Amino acid sequence: MTGHPAAAVPERRRHHVTSAVLLGFTSLLWPLTHALAQRPLDLRAYYLHVVLAADSGPFNARGVMDVQRARLMAHPTTGPWALDLSYEHTLIYTSAAGAAGTFGGLGQARSATDWLPLQGSLGSSPHLQWRDRVDRLSLRYATPALELTAGRQTISWATTLFLTPADPFAPFDPSEPFREYRTGVDALRVRAFPAPFLELDGVARPATTPLEHTLTAALRAKAAMGRWEIGGWGGVVHDEPAGSLAATRTVAGAVLRAEGVVRRSGGRTVTRFAVGADRSFTVAGRTLYFVAEYQRDGFGAARPEDLPGVWFSALAGRGELQAYGRDVTAGQVSYQVHPLLSLELLTLWDLDDGSALVAPALGYSAGSNLSFRAGLFAGAGPALLSTGAPGSEYGAVPTAGYLSLTAFF
Repeated sequence: MTGHPAAAVPERRRHHVTSAVLLGFTSLLWPLTHALAQRPLDLRAYYLHVVLAADSGPFNARGVMDVQRARLMAHPTTGPWALDLSYEHTLIYTSAAGAAGTFGGLGQARSATDWLPLQGSLGSSPHLQWRDRVDRLSLRYATPALELTAGRQTISWATTLFLTPADPFAPFDPSEPFREYRTGVDALRVRAFPAPFLELDGVARPATTPLEHTLTAALRAKAAMGRWEIGGWGGVVHDEPAGSLAATRTVAGAVLRAEGVVRRSGGRTVTRFAVGADRSFTVAGRTLYFVAEYQRDGFGAARPEDLPGVWFSALAGRGELQAYGRDVTAGQVSYQVHPLLSLELLTLWDLDDGSALVAPALGYSAGSNLSFRAGLFAGAGPALLSTGAPGSEYGAVPTAGYLSLTAFF
């Protein structure tokens, strides 16, 4: 906190009030939660195993990274009540300190702003990390006109698919190849449906980082009108005022998407927006799908010299930045070569420094519950400046290849 200590009192009071409401709602309904837990759980499981080998780069050593993620899930319901539970363990082996440390989450569900104490480290060594996390623990009450959810849950207000600057709830890393489960956030959420094509969505989310306690609280309205879907929200994001508008429209078989937000952060008022299009085609009897997006982010670096300041900013520390450049594009093309085999190419391009990340992949479905994937990451562009500072956003990304197995039980 900065400034006179008295200035922090209203901020702390907001955080405490929201925390009390969230805890109070959950504790008052504990008997119901207990009753739900006694019902047949219908347990489901998810297992991901990724092995990645990376060449050395300016900021990482050459080495191998092995990630295993096991997840148990249950969703008992009774009448209008539902309990959502997910618990997982993640085991990460690295052959050398700093090896393969530049490749997003690789399927790991993590959050830099957890408030509830539902995660931790079970063991750590120079080469091995063992973590556990309750990624979902929420209680929901739903009627045709109202839905109330409290606890750790998944929330997405994104309109675009890869670059989503107007989504304040733990967005995916755009280079993340494993998107089966979005990271849960701790929140109280109320959704109302006052008309057939109108939705109101209010969220209060307290967050904790190593440096601060913050509150994100906003109300969103979304309506469908013909081929248009229009939405907007307003409130505070990590204690700072923010407002957003978004739109989706279908034109000639393509879905056009746009979202933008005006944010106040660190004494600056900044505009962030993204536009994109996606469409499926039939080519030689198989499905070809493409996505193209452009993002303009006022918080991003306009030149390589600005990158360290963006990397170590409060927004990056809270996981709010999906890319660090001011002007970035994302493109993905995928083709179903065979009913069981697909090819994919993802590119991220920083238009300001000219660097790019290229990520081709091959996916094979061995059954309804088992799939394999092989892929590469490769960066292109200046790695370092003459001063030894980063030369571009993606230029220092080393070439790496990975193999993965995904199973559902």
